[in-house]
Amino acid sequence: MIPMMVGDILKYTPTSTVGKVADVREKDGMVWIKLDTTGLYYDAAFLRTADPSEYREVSFKERERSAAGRESAEAALEELRKTEEEVDIRRFTPSGGG
Repeated sequence: MIPMMVGDILKYTPTSTVGKVADVREKDGMVWIKLDTTGLYYDAAFLRTADPSEYREVSFKERERSAAGRESAEAALEELRKTEEEVDIRRFTPSGGG
């Protein structure tokens, strides 16, 4: 495994996600690397050095927009859950046992 330090540009090979190392943590013998582009931790075993030309810094506005989209999606999902709880299944099934 290559040594990874904060500021290095790496690529997560399963998804080709490229980001700059924001944090490095070790837990239970595994090394976890946080990439700035997603804010997620990745198993270091699946990270490789990336070419700097592959890195695209995420602006503060893009992060805010992404967070707002996530919040609205969560609200829509919660509304769907409420609707499902309120539905009376008897309206959709024939009455009687056959």
